[in-house]
Amino acid sequence: MNVCFLMYPWESIKSPENDTSLALIHECMKRGHGVAICTPSNLTIRNSVTNAFCTILNRVEKVSTSIKSFYKNTKTREEMLPIAGFDVIFMRAEPPLDPLMLNFLDSVKDDVFIINSVRGMREANNKLYTAAFEDPNNEIIPVTHVSKNKDYLIKMIEESTSDKMILKPLDGFGGSGVILIEKSAMGNINSLLDFYIHKKDGTSDYVILQEYIEGADQGDVRILLLNGIPVGAMRRIPGDKDHRSNVSAGGTVAKHKLTNQEKILCQKIGPRLVQDGLYFVGIDVIGGKLVEVNVMSPGGITYINKVYKIKVQEKVVDFIESKVLERNASFQRKTDLKRMVDEA
Repeated sequence: MNVCFLMYPWESIKSPENDTSLALIHECMKRGHGVAICTPSNLTIRNSVTNAFCTILNRVEKVSTSIKSFYKNTKTREEMLPIAGFDVIFMRAEPPLDPLMLNFLDSVKDDVFIINSVRGMREANNKLYTAAFEDPNNEIIPVTHVSKNKDYLIKMIEESTSDKMILKPLDGFGGSGVILIEKSAMGNINSLLDFYIHKKDGTSDYVILQEYIEGADQGDVRILLLNGIPVGAMRRIPGDKDHRSNVSAGGTVAKHKLTNQEKILCQKIGPRLVQDGLYFVGIDVIGGKLVEVNVMSPGGITYINKVYKIKVQEKVVDFIESKVLERNASFQRKTDLKRMVDEA
């Protein structure tokens, strides 16, 4: 099996032992699979064929069990390759999502197993994806308003039964732009909404206004789902100098056992994620409610591995191997049937 990881440059990996993408690459190499890396900016079309300027990882007889040692000693070479020739394209590019990159992938989506699917990434690219989940009683999704109408947003804050609400940009990522609004401090709400909604070029952006979930200041839970089923979870705790619980923002992690409410949440959204081709996903949960779905480059494997003494990457690579086998068997069956018709 040959896998192309569409991600950040190989040389930019700063902490090998904590890098989820590297853990997945390491597992593929351990199994003898071919691995190449390509950044979104290195996709190109030549003679109507979509190619990639790839960093190819040289195969070795024995792959080090240490990810840090593996990264340090791996030799690479550069080559332009047609991406339709790979068995798998594994999306691990950092957000924000580049729409042009998806246009390149559109040209090969019928030839290669792409995780996650192009359609799924388009639909789940912003927070509107979770806001539109069917949940009339707000059992799994916080009360959410998506709008660029300032008067409406102010009215919703004033009518809310809660003293606090969360405001965030629709297309934000990594916890950026998330602020807490308190009814007792509404003096600057107009200028705040102007800042979030109105852009310097005269256009405007949608924002999300969401109910504040009690306990949010204590962090959130990151759950990794594979094919709609939880394969690991961890509690993320904000640092002293930042309200965000993202590890990249200085948060720390701790062991976490899924609650019954979190299990129900996963059961409800899992089938929808699989239906949309979102096979490997990280969801962020507070108080049993879904606050975000991460589909581009969900992290957490290395942290979950450490606290639970497991190897989540093994399950992920098992899954993509099974998908490739399914596709190859289907192609072979169709080829055999076409030959029978041709020879009739």
